[in-house]
Amino acid sequence: MAGGEKEKNMAKTAKGKVKETTGKAVGDESLEMKGRAEQVEGDAKQAAEKAKDTFKH
Repeated sequence: MAGGEKEKNMAKTAKGKVKETTGKAVGDESLEMKGRAEQVEGDAKQAAEKAKDTFKH
C-alpha cells in the first residue's frame, strides 16, 4: 500500500474517532454520527488498499 494513502486513511479514522468522542462529550449526536461515518470510511479505504496489495503480490 502506498505510504501516503495509508497515512491518509489512518488520519481519517483518527479524525473520526475525535469527532465521535467530542460529540459524546458535548451531547451532539450529529457530530458523533459524523465521526462514526468518517471512521467507517477510513477503515473501508484501508481495507481496499490492503486488498489491492494482496493481489499485486
